[in-house]
Amino acid sequence: MEWAWLVKKIENIFEGIIFSSRWVQAPIYGGLIVGAILYSYKFLVELIHLCETVGTIEEEVLMLGILTLVDISMVLNLLVMVIIGGYATFVSRMHLDQHEDRPDWLKKIDAGTLKVKLAGALVGISGIHLLKSFINISNKNFEQVKWQIIIHVVFLFSTLMLAYTEKILHTFHNKVEDQPARAKV
Repeated sequence: MEWAWLVKKIENIFEGIIFSSRWVQAPIYGGLIVGAILYSYKFLVELIHLCETVGTIEEEVLMLGILTLVDISMVLNLLVMVIIGGYATFVSRMHLDQHEDRPDWLKKIDAGTLKVKLAGALVGISGIHLLKSFINISNKNFEQVKWQIIIHVVFLFSTLMLAYTEKILHTFHNKVEDQPARAKV
């Protein structure tokens, strides 16, 4: 009898240590915030450069510069999703229910949804890079553009499959959760 109590106590302590290990990720999210600040700096440098040269550059160069700004914006959106969604999903619940600026997607976030959102963001970023290559196609190597297209299609297909898998899993989980309620009726 006393032996079982000791084993259960050791098990509870070990499980507490395992659960607390999620905090190992917290500094990583802090580092990603620093990375977002650095990338914001690059955005400002590019924006200032475009403002200074807008009167002397060709429309194509301006368009490529603007697409670079869009690309940086999308990467920063990706970082915010990873930082907020990853922290809220894997480290600790964020108590933002009353915050007026709380993103709507944070209410529905789980690991699967976060993966689909991240994959979608990667498709968008890949698409911007591909568009930049098409606009500047005369200065691009065919082999490089071909690989960009292949990578983009792989990202797109992977995202669609991931989203479809998540839909199937959510449908299955909802049916399993509803079964006991139906049995009582």
